[in-house]
Amino acid sequence: MAALPQDPTLDEIRVGLAPLIAANAAFDGWTDTARDTAADTAGLDRDVAAVAFPGGAIDMIDAWFAHVDAAMAEALPPERLGTMKVRAKIAGLVEARLAVLAPHREALRRALAILAMPQNLMRAAKLGWRAADLMWRAAGDTATDYNHYTKRTILAGVYGATITVFLDDESAGYADTRAFLDRRIEGIMRFEKAKAGLISRTEYRPSLSRFIGRLRYPVV
Repeated sequence: MAALPQDPTLDEIRVGLAPLIAANAAFDGWTDTARDTAADTAGLDRDVAAVAFPGGAIDMIDAWFAHVDAAMAEALPPERLGTMKVRAKIAGLVEARLAVLAPHREALRRALAILAMPQNLMRAAKLGWRAADLMWRAAGDTATDYNHYTKRTILAGVYGATITVFLDDESAGYADTRAFLDRRIEGIMRFEKAKAGLISRTEYRPSLSRFIGRLRYPVV
């Protein structure tokens, strides 16, 4: 972790402490103890660290997931993604996230348990959507119609399911997780191809409303 700047802002504190808190969360959970230990490591006053995470555990988890978002973007910059096909982009982006999470699987397990609590389900959904949105944007998706929502909803589901496999994967190099992810992305690609074909056919389908309109107002 890079050293915190002199007189850091609260945003800078969250960015700097997030990975340190995650490292401690495997043992202490997403607790004040994990946050205080991270603050000590960074040479930051504990009370200031507490102010940076007013929501407690859920804010710490949010900051850590934002750290994962940033690490993913750094691992696969636009110039590298630009040489890849869409399927490889999505797979690569998910795997980049898994690489960041791999040393902290117990912290992730504890984070997901907190996010699964009824009072946190809305926040969990937002975090899942944020990850999926960032991945599609990084992959070059610019859809603004319903495709924007369907793509992100499906990818959020695939990512969540992949994380579930990943947490208990003891295969070499997480081979089982990679195989699972590959199958799910294949499903996404088939769905997108089928959807594109359906839309194409619909565009050329005769329009009843247009036909009736021409009966009422014939073209002259």
